[in-house]
Amino acid sequence: MATDYYELLGVSRSASAEEIKRAFRSRARELHPDTNPDPTAEERFKEMALAYEILSDPERRRRYDTFGPEGVGPTAGTDPFSGFGGFGDIFDAVFGGGGGGPFGATGRTRAAPSRGADMELTVDLDFTEAVFGVTRDIKVRAPVTCSACDGSGAAPGTQPVRCEECDGRGEIRRVRQTILGQMVSAGPCPRCGGLGQRIPDPCPSCRGEGRRTEERDYTVDVPAGVDGGSTLRLTGRGAVGPRGVPAGDLYVHLRVRPHPRFGREKFDLLHELHVPLTTAALGAVVDFETLEGTEELTVPAGTQTGHQLRLRGRGVPHLDGRSRGDLRITLVVDTPTDLSPAADDLLRQLAEERGETVAAPSTGLFSRLRDAFKA
Repeated sequence: MATDYYELLGVSRSASAEEIKRAFRSRARELHPDTNPDPTAEERFKEMALAYEILSDPERRRRYDTFGPEGVGPTAGTDPFSGFGGFGDIFDAVFGGGGGGPFGATGRTRAAPSRGADMELTVDLDFTEAVFGVTRDIKVRAPVTCSACDGSGAAPGTQPVRCEECDGRGEIRRVRQTILGQMVSAGPCPRCGGLGQRIPDPCPSCRGEGRRTEERDYTVDVPAGVDGGSTLRLTGRGAVGPRGVPAGDLYVHLRVRPHPRFGREKFDLLHELHVPLTTAALGAVVDFETLEGTEELTVPAGTQTGHQLRLRGRGVPHLDGRSRGDLRITLVVDTPTDLSPAADDLLRQLAEERGETVAAPSTGLFSRLRDAFKA
């Protein structure tokens, strides 16, 4: 599926909401599968409908503009009609609804919801928790099955009955005569809300909904190697639908706090290590604190700023658990400042030994006092 939603609708990235709606209306008339016999029209229509669904929502459009398709949450790349009852519903939303016009009746039924709403929350992780994984307890306030009626919505000792208005189908069909001929439109039954049943004696605990909003505790296993912006899906931990409709999913978005010493590039850890001039020139073995303990690092003699040391397999675990990235340490040579007289003399002797040109000694008060003491 194409991912440039603006290109799919044929509008610029600065297009207004009204321009986006007009573009969708125009293209939808061409691609609607009830009027276009092309077998690919339905799939193309779904792509365009998804683009419209994202770009017509100001918040989701902002996230798409910032992060691309990955930033618009779990609906990206899935059925664009998941929030609608079908082609007719999205046309109603854009063309003014009610089944008017040649697109008001598709002949497709609008079934009761197959599951409850999805939910989202954000969990903050420390850098090391994201690298090595962690188990987190979370609290979610969401609709859950009513324990008093076991989700039926009916008072104890009673049962739901078939809706007489829709004869248990959950939808009402209407036939209208138009200039194009006979048109059939379908919509949720207003009496039972599309469920096909009504509750003569509602459960007093949930008032016939079959669900109550409560706080629940869940445990989230965050795998090693996740990064900020990752999303975990907990199937069936979202909101329970009305009267026995199964729960949706819970999407847990991960946000990772930065580390004071380490950065990250995919599965490699990064660190910038400052070493003195003498260490860089002569070489040394130094102790280095990794996320897992102390390692010995060999700084080779003659090290220059930008030289990189690599500790293989000391980076971030891959999500499949089969391997790890590396720890890459970039060395930065620190030039000494505020030299003592003795250190200044030693460096000048080194420069003379190597035939290097350096600035003349300072002639200020400090320099004259130093020369007086030397005499």
